[in-house]
Amino acid sequence: MSDILLTVSAAALAIFLGAMLTEGFVLVPFWRSLTPNEFFAWYEANDRRLLAFFSPLTGAAALLAIAAALVALMAGHPGGLPAAVAAALAVSVVAMFPLYFKRANAGFADRSIGADRLAAELERWARWHWARTAISGAALVAAFWAI
Repeated sequence: MSDILLTVSAAALAIFLGAMLTEGFVLVPFWRSLTPNEFFAWYEANDRRLLAFFSPLTGAAALLAIAAALVALMAGHPGGLPAAVAAALAVSVVAMFPLYFKRANAGFADRSIGADRLAAELERWARWHWARTAISGAALVAAFWAI
């Protein structure tokens, strides 16, 4: 059971990391190419879609990592410790949403950030995103190590 759950957890983390890389390499440059009015209109129209896509993906990756770690640790699996590291990293990725992204994303959707501050906020958003992506990558490495 541990081996299967560890593998499924790693797969979920890999899919999540792929989505994060796509967001960073495709969406962020696209957003930066838009005028402030175009960006705000796009974000307002797509905010719910982004949330509907990333929320279950993020949650599944984190919950599977936690479950894999718990099962592996309880079973005395040699991958228990790296699985626990993967789970802790996945939880930290989830925690970053309420720490920064929830407020920033809401500011994009309701235009409260302001056109004059948009470029700086997109730069800040990208830095937070790449930090979150790097942590996701580290979680995936730990998950592979656990297998």
